[in-house]
Amino acid sequence: MLQTTLCYIERQGCYLMLHRTAKDQDPNHDKWLGIGGKLEDKESPEECLLREVKEETGLELTAYRFRGIITFVSDQWPTEYMYLYTATGFRGTLTDCDEGELAWVEKERIPQLPLWAGDKVFFRLLAEERPFFSLKLEYQGECLVRAALNGAPLPATPAGVAGWQQ
Repeated sequence: MLQTTLCYIERQGCYLMLHRTAKDQDPNHDKWLGIGGKLEDKESPEECLLREVKEETGLELTAYRFRGIITFVSDQWPTEYMYLYTATGFRGTLTDCDEGELAWVEKERIPQLPLWAGDKVFFRLLAEERPFFSLKLEYQGECLVRAALNGAPLPATPAGVAGWQQ
């Protein structure tokens, strides 16, 4: 079981996004993600969040919000529990990231980027200002085949979860 954090830092209608291009063997290669990483031994999700943001961006968060827990189930990778955050306050100077390219992306443009299909689900939930949520996303390869929000299945189509396929 893997535990991670992910944060979308907001500024002027944009999220800070990471285009994962540095590692060829990265399951997220060429995808756009938020900022985050794996929890270390004895580390809380908040400690991991602050450490990962500082390591990947050079920024220090001053205001952030815990938005939800995402459970990723895959036929190719271990189950992952991800603690999802958004942040509206930070200080410092943005630095280069050794995992790819950082860019401020307008929220409206994000769905057109190469994303995991499940990311589109939680972007919608964030945009709707949903209260704290639990989202389960089940993948076969890179295809999202099932999703459940707070224990209730989301609609599906033959191509996957309705409206959220790549």
